[in-house]
Amino acid sequence: MKQTIKIDIISDVVCPWCYIGKLRLDKAIETLNHQYDFKIYYRPFELHPELPASGQNQKEYLAKKFGGESRYHQLTGNVTKIAHAEGLYFDFEKQNVMPNTRKAHVIISGAAEVGKQDVTSESFFDAYFSRGVDLSQEENLITVGIGAGLERNQIERWLADESMFRNIEEYEKQLSSLGIQSVPFFILNDQYSLSGAQRTETFISVLQEVGSKAAVETATSCSADGYC
Repeated sequence: MKQTIKIDIISDVVCPWCYIGKLRLDKAIETLNHQYDFKIYYRPFELHPELPASGQNQKEYLAKKFGGESRYHQLTGNVTKIAHAEGLYFDFEKQNVMPNTRKAHVIISGAAEVGKQDVTSESFFDAYFSRGVDLSQEENLITVGIGAGLERNQIERWLADESMFRNIEEYEKQLSSLGIQSVPFFILNDQYSLSGAQRTETFISVLQEVGSKAAVETATSCSADGYC
């Protein structure tokens, strides 16, 4: 019987390194899925929670955040090259709006109900970075979700559920209390953590280490009657 490794992926859909990190992790999992079973959950993190629901001009917002337009072009150009080397296509020129991502996180969280978090997260990344979809528009969010295999009535129900928005806020408060302030961030088997878009080889090594520790813990655990 294969060991199970649980992975909590903490990310934001407008974080380029989160998309790159996800792809690298996917490659590591593909390498190891003959050896381990993986349970993967996507958790919310808002890089720009202060943005209004209508969003803001992307280039202006990031140029101010990075320290000028020249710095903006330098950083986006660099991450675009790295993404391309991994097989991803980024086009920052297509994207005009830096959105507030809370509604996107609600949809990704809801997708867990139907086992479609992974494809939904992937769809939002692709929509934003490759196709320039304006994720500040609710109808666009719904369209992306439908493209990931979700039903419109499901998405509309989640977006109308205030408790789902509160859950996002509460989870982010927990992350803050744990000192998690940047993404991507990965929590493995609720015990181990890994920060940043690590290389695929690093993911493979860490997952094997975690899997080995899980095997030892299972082998040395005791039953309720005291027999090990």
